[in-house]
Amino acid sequence: MFRILSAFRRLNSFQIIVLGFAFVILLGAGILMLPVSSADGSWTPFVNALFTSVTSVCVTGLVVCDTGTYWSSFGHAVILLLIQTGGLGVVTISASFTILSGKKIGLSQRSIMAESVAAPQLSGVVRLTGFIVRVTLGIELIGALLMAPVFCRDFGLFRGLWMSLFHSVSAFCNAGIDLLGVRGAYSSLTSYAYDPLINLVIILLIVIGGIGFLTWDDIYRNRHHISRYRMQSKVILSYSLALIFIPAILFFFLEFQDIPAGKRILVSLFQSVTTRTAGFNTADLSSMRESGQFLMILLMLVGGSPGSTAGGIKTTTLAVLISCATAVFARKDSPEMFKRRIIPDIVATAIAILFMYTSLGILCAMTLSILESLPLMPCLFEAFSALATVGLSFGITPTLSVPSKLILIAFMFIGRVGGLTIIYATMSGYKIQCGKFPQEKISVG
Repeated sequence: MFRILSAFRRLNSFQIIVLGFAFVILLGAGILMLPVSSADGSWTPFVNALFTSVTSVCVTGLVVCDTGTYWSSFGHAVILLLIQTGGLGVVTISASFTILSGKKIGLSQRSIMAESVAAPQLSGVVRLTGFIVRVTLGIELIGALLMAPVFCRDFGLFRGLWMSLFHSVSAFCNAGIDLLGVRGAYSSLTSYAYDPLINLVIILLIVIGGIGFLTWDDIYRNRHHISRYRMQSKVILSYSLALIFIPAILFFFLEFQDIPAGKRILVSLFQSVTTRTAGFNTADLSSMRESGQFLMILLMLVGGSPGSTAGGIKTTTLAVLISCATAVFARKDSPEMFKRRIIPDIVATAIAILFMYTSLGILCAMTLSILESLPLMPCLFEAFSALATVGLSFGITPTLSVPSKLILIAFMFIGRVGGLTIIYATMSGYKIQCGKFPQEKISVG
């Protein structure tokens, strides 16, 4: 598929990425419609199959059919492959097969690969792609082995191993799709809310999958020499830690008061981590205070880091916006992070991304509220969960009408592929300005 898409010379890298995801989604939907994919052997309506394919490839986790009970073993395998493809990226998967076949990768193909993993340059992108695939498969296997004792105890040897592998891949890819509907429809990991092993392994998989491929590469090549890390890696690691522990502390003191303190630590930490695009949950989110729910919406909006399996506006976008605000407050000429100045173009892009995601999320929520006659808060939660490819839900997704499902499908696709990628894919190219208008001040604030 990688060679087929790249054969269209008139397509730019953004268009190829968008078409690649669309192709895999439609293929997955076609397979999931078949009777062999459902547990009862019936045909699945196209909208439900499409929704499931989109939520899998876009590693979101919102579902209209309980994954564990509705789909057959074959359907589960298809969903797992879609999650893995969506997590690594369609281009990365396609490029990996090209590399394994021994075929030469041209300059245009390298450009597409670099764009898909957010690599800063073409040099070394083939090596980086191989590193990404090896590390991904290795970490997923380790995660499965660590969880195997618990799942094998509860489901038997072979099914336990399958459950371990499925949830390891789903957690690492930040998909949040689970097979635990056998414990209760749409129950996610609530039956393991107080299990330290399952919680900690899932948390680690989510965090590792969400910090980004380039950050892995930095850690692998420079080990404990943090001073040698790229500025981006330093920003990602510092902001990721802050976004894990600060919300966890807030959740501990403001929510889950009926849970004993020791168990509340585990529950609070898990909700803090999973909110940033993972989609699993170990608590009843609809019973939380609106302040806690709104905090989760903000965390969903931020999401993970560039070049990762996560969605959202990304931690680096938040970091740029905060540094920009700090520079304004301190009356500095330009924002700075880790003794480096931020390029003005990056600041403008960060502002555009924040505006685009918040506007789209609010628009989606208002539309859902009008179409379904629902309160705005659950619609906001569902909208930002789809747009940021999180998958957390108040449970309203399965009850939505077809138009509302199609809206969420569109927003999940936008969230995974990237709003800017879709915009750039529809544009003919860069516009060179031969002249510029004169500057003039305008009062703000």
